[in-house]
Amino acid sequence: MDEDKIKSNTLTAEALGTFFLVLIGCGSIVVNNAADGVIGHAGISAVFGMVVMAMIYSVGNISGAHLNPAVTIGFLFAKRIGIKQAVFYIIFQIIGAVAASLLLKFLFPQSQGLGETIPAINVIRALTIEVVLTFLLMFVILNVSTGHMEKGIMAGVAIGATVCIAAIVGGPLTGASMNPARSLGPGLISGNLAHIWIYIAGPIIGAVLASPLCRILQGPECCYVDCDVNKSVDDR
Repeated sequence: MDEDKIKSNTLTAEALGTFFLVLIGCGSIVVNNAADGVIGHAGISAVFGMVVMAMIYSVGNISGAHLNPAVTIGFLFAKRIGIKQAVFYIIFQIIGAVAASLLLKFLFPQSQGLGETIPAINVIRALTIEVVLTFLLMFVILNVSTGHMEKGIMAGVAIGATVCIAAIVGGPLTGASMNPARSLGPGLISGNLAHIWIYIAGPIIGAVLASPLCRILQGPECCYVDCDVNKSVDDR
């Protein structure tokens, strides 16, 4: 298999994985609002956790199932992925999130927010919560993943459970985004980008901060690569 086809497969997997994350996760918020709270906060949190878990088991062996620019940047900072691959991953994650938001807008034209994230507290505390929640998520990911690949028997369960827990605790306060693409997609399509910087800066800061702690606890082997990070996944 040539390198271009490998890259096409991994980028398609990232776009599709992020598409379904936003479509199902944000879709649960839209449906909940349209159906008088039938799903509920705990139900929405569970949906986000389960769709992340499902996507990890579906495409984790192909692209690593980052589904999140902050996670990709976290892996980049941990030197588990090269900068060129990281840039392409982020672009396709955003494409997937925007495409999902466009479909939600088509399916639910009456919805104004499309599951967008809006802080219910002041911006400094909201930013802090996004940093802390993403730090937790990235810490778990670094410790259960192999290289930059989120795959394995229990990786999906651990990461999905972390997303669910974070959403239960942080959802009423910030929306518990932990994912710039998840916030950017609905924000762009709904036209509400007033607080989008929180959901870009917070998750990135949290993901980057997780790497040093992983290295302290696990040792140098936690965050390193033993080969050229600019090679494609299947060339390693």
